[in-house]
Amino acid sequence: MNIAIMGYGVVGSGVAEVLKKNNASITKRSMQDEMKVTRILDLRDFPGDENEALFTKDFKDILNDESIGIVVETMGGVNPAYDFVLDCLKAGKSVVTSNKELVAAKGYELLKVAEEKNVNFLFEASVGGGIPIIRPISQCLAANEIDEIAGILNGTTNFILTKMINDGMSFEDALKIAQELGYAERDPSADVEGKDACRKICILASLCFGNHVYPDEVYTEGITKIALADVEYAKAWGGVIKLIGRATRYGDGKISAMVSPAFIQSHSQLAGVDDVFNAILVRGDAIGDVVFYGRGAGKLPTASAVVADVIDCAKHTERRKFFGWENSIADYVVSYRDIKHPFFVRASYADEAAAKQSIADLFGEVEYLTYEGAAANELGFITAAITQREFDEKIAKADVQVGSVIRVTDY
Repeated sequence: MNIAIMGYGVVGSGVAEVLKKNNASITKRSMQDEMKVTRILDLRDFPGDENEALFTKDFKDILNDESIGIVVETMGGVNPAYDFVLDCLKAGKSVVTSNKELVAAKGYELLKVAEEKNVNFLFEASVGGGIPIIRPISQCLAANEIDEIAGILNGTTNFILTKMINDGMSFEDALKIAQELGYAERDPSADVEGKDACRKICILASLCFGNHVYPDEVYTEGITKIALADVEYAKAWGGVIKLIGRATRYGDGKISAMVSPAFIQSHSQLAGVDDVFNAILVRGDAIGDVVFYGRGAGKLPTASAVVADVIDCAKHTERRKFFGWENSIADYVVSYRDIKHPFFVRASYADEAAAKQSIADLFGEVEYLTYEGAAANELGFITAAITQREFDEKIAKADVQVGSVIRVTDY
């Protein structure tokens, strides 16, 4: 079986490395006579690279090569990846991708074309890097009705929050270290503003609940506004702050989906996930809570997941895996403003008695938090579970100046 790789960056070069290093066992598991890379598409030159003879800058060299049965897309982004992947599928080639942005935006369309052409479109590496999650949900947990899925889906933000929690480091200083270590890009907005986690929860929600969920349907909030005071209040409460992507199915068939910082109890399986590690909790009606943990990114961990999909494609030549979801539905994703949960509030006040009285009048009984070294004229409290819509109406009337609002979870 001949294989092409589109995009020879960190992941693409890792795929070539794994396919070469473990070729004998990969070929055996693929049930093929051979498994080899015969074309690599990239606009850059790689003089002296061991695969130099395989490079092309013309996509048609891959598209028109009938000997290529599997195409690996590790270019990233939607354009031109979408057009290239679509053309490969239409040409009868199975495609494997690690491109979360592509799957979140175009997953349903590409799965539909793959079905029509009786080929496969697989993307295990698009969510958890080296963590197996797509295949376990679609196969191992297929007997369950999945009610909820939630996780730490971005290693960069988790590293930053870990530094803030464990070392008392400011967001800005932690981000600088993450950039120096190569965990964060020069422009870290996709990570720290939650966009990366949003794309991943879209894919997971689509898979778990059966209809495509688009990024613009998911309320997304990053970690740029988290202060060390918030971290300390979370400790006083008995937990930590994590950036959580989550999706829940309701009895009426609708779902909610959201990415935001959240208070997590210290006994939660997600609370102890530190540094660049990721963890994904799946809550099924038969199995209960199952957590998948590991490195969510990196050259070889991600390449490992990509090559596993390549093997799966090779084993399913001329037959399609029954896998995927249906198109989106109008009003399928409920507004984040109608989702109920408790809220943590950090606020300052001019008059403590007046502030607490207004909070009691508006929110009823709340849980007040404090910690040694808290700022003067500041208080932290947690409300009962209410909707975002109700919370916004109430907090606007409170006799306080709001500094932070963070959701509280039951994970």
